[in-house]
Amino acid sequence: MYTKQEENSLLDIAKQFQDTEIGIDSITQLRSIIEYADWKYYVQDNPVLADYEYDVLFKKLQTLEDKNPHLITDTSPTQRVAKGLNANFPTVAHLVPMLSLENSYDEHDLIDWDRKCKELSGENLIHYCIEPKFDGASISLIYENDKLLRAATRGNGIEGDDITANAKQIRSIPLQAPISNYHLSQIEIRGEVIITKKRFEAYNNILISQGEQPLANARNAASGSLRIKDPQAVAKRNLDAFLYNISFTNQTQAHSQLVTHYGMLQALSQIGFKTSFEQSKVLNTIEEVIAYVQEFEAKRDELPYEIDGMVIKVNDMHLQEKIGQTSHHPRWAIAFKFKARQATSTLLDIEYQVGRTGSITPVAKISPVAVGGVTISSLSLFNEDVVREKQLMKGDTVLIERAGDVIPYVVKSFPELRKGSEEQIVFPTTCPACNETLFKPDEEAVWRCVNVNCKAQVIERIIHFASKDAMDIRGLGDALVRKFYEKKFLQDISGIYHLPFEEIKKQDGFGEKSMLNLKEAIEKSKNQPLQRLIFALGIRYVGETTAKALARTITHISELYNKSQEELTQIEDVGAKVANSIVAYFSHQANRDLILALEKMGVSLSNQQKDEAISGNLTGKTFLFTGTLSMKRSEAEGLAEKHGGVIISGVSAKLNYLVVGQDAGSKLEKAKKLDSIHILTEEEFLQLIAN
Repeated sequence: MYTKQEENSLLDIAKQFQDTEIGIDSITQLRSIIEYADWKYYVQDNPVLADYEYDVLFKKLQTLEDKNPHLITDTSPTQRVAKGLNANFPTVAHLVPMLSLENSYDEHDLIDWDRKCKELSGENLIHYCIEPKFDGASISLIYENDKLLRAATRGNGIEGDDITANAKQIRSIPLQAPISNYHLSQIEIRGEVIITKKRFEAYNNILISQGEQPLANARNAASGSLRIKDPQAVAKRNLDAFLYNISFTNQTQAHSQLVTHYGMLQALSQIGFKTSFEQSKVLNTIEEVIAYVQEFEAKRDELPYEIDGMVIKVNDMHLQEKIGQTSHHPRWAIAFKFKARQATSTLLDIEYQVGRTGSITPVAKISPVAVGGVTISSLSLFNEDVVREKQLMKGDTVLIERAGDVIPYVVKSFPELRKGSEEQIVFPTTCPACNETLFKPDEEAVWRCVNVNCKAQVIERIIHFASKDAMDIRGLGDALVRKFYEKKFLQDISGIYHLPFEEIKKQDGFGEKSMLNLKEAIEKSKNQPLQRLIFALGIRYVGETTAKALARTITHISELYNKSQEELTQIEDVGAKVANSIVAYFSHQANRDLILALEKMGVSLSNQQKDEAISGNLTGKTFLFTGTLSMKRSEAEGLAEKHGGVIISGVSAKLNYLVVGQDAGSKLEKAKKLDSIHILTEEEFLQLIAN
């Protein structure tokens, strides 16, 4: 998309723009630099600007446009960020119908398809292009005069939902693309929206930390994201889009590069789209296709995203037209589906778990079955709607699959195998732990127990409070909390700080040393940083990152008592939903009483780190630690934060320093590929602190 000379020129200008005031005559250059940086980061996975450098340039562009609104263009990088909600998704017609693909499951299907293609084309030798089959959500993009005009879902194949505002939140979809280089003024492109395995796992971890249900699988996460009403919520999911086909152009005479499917993939890549061009191949025989499919299936787990098969297409566009299509699928293409990681089992029973925020989760108990090398006997059904949609009954034979080879879930039941002894599943109307009437908000799919004194919720809140990422009270784990609760040694969070140790020591299994260690851990927790306490309180939607963001803005937790929603949404990482939850939590007198009780027990409610932080060359610098260090990881992180550093969770262009200990693994290898990251030994890190 860019020549080496163009790239060097843009980077040189980017450096000049960092520390100089930019006038309106340079606004076009500034946009070009940001577009180039976006392309390198989101499409090429090869960032060229540090996050700080990018943010400086982006802010300068925003300032210029704010002062000169007449200069704002609809393709400016600032116009990706949508304000407000999508009231609805209008239905729009595709320029060309989005057909389904015929599926195949073994080599005999492919051999038969090869025979049909040769018969229909009259050719004895056909070249095939083979590429990964992404497990995501189909999307159609229309560009006119080099600008993104519209994005739509597949819908019924003829019409789909207009999701342009949401598509603009996907950074690998360019707002403008030089289709005019191929003498085109209008083009319709097909692709797949996906979420990578790591981003899916990270997003689920955030949901879990906020007391929410994790998403079932990456495909549903991508598909569901496209129709979220709030584009800013879409942006937080960090979706990707792979484009793989040009379905329509306004030119009757195709450009020479667009006469083959492989050439089309290459052209899309050169224009600036993310494609599977590097994983695609042109093969001469169906036997070569079969061998490549088998090779790819064996290494599918190495890919950063989920695929469920391969797509094989006749490479020559002229032959594609000759072979034709049915009303349902093109005859010149076929999908080879990989073997599913699935198994069947019997649904024995349903249990209902109560989370710390009162959410009621149905959990299926099944006959133990091995799926993908893991024996599964229990799995979440997420909510009542899932039970209803899948028409599940106790005693059913069910199909089990491991989503992303991690989270097991029920794909479907087999009503045709029922014998008449199966039982209807009746979702409870009262809490299984406290018998209070359940409540389901209109905007949610989850039933909740609203009794804050519910036994199950109390136990889960105590477990969360003491957990490693919260107050880190070593020794006070899940089993011990439940045991203490049953024996009435521990009935609420504040009770942690006045446990009756003399009584506990009289119980079997509690030795002097274990009690001493627990006492020390509890005492040590009183001086945990404020962000840990905020996270430990279990405020709905407030995960570790949000807790840190809140803590950075205050010196004492009481400052959150009277903050308004408007004030809270000014804080980084805090949206309207999170702000409402925070306001609701601190307006509840019982929660203020808990915080007061903790303060009386000696728990620090002040942001000591904020008071101790110093300015200097570490202020605002980001750190990540990997491998085995001589000091504890938490101590190293605390030392960096004390000197103004910020701890982040993964290797990316946002990272300034990676500190490596012994047996550093994939994080080190990834960091080596990013020139902007400084890799330090533990000794070098300590020297940096000392300086």
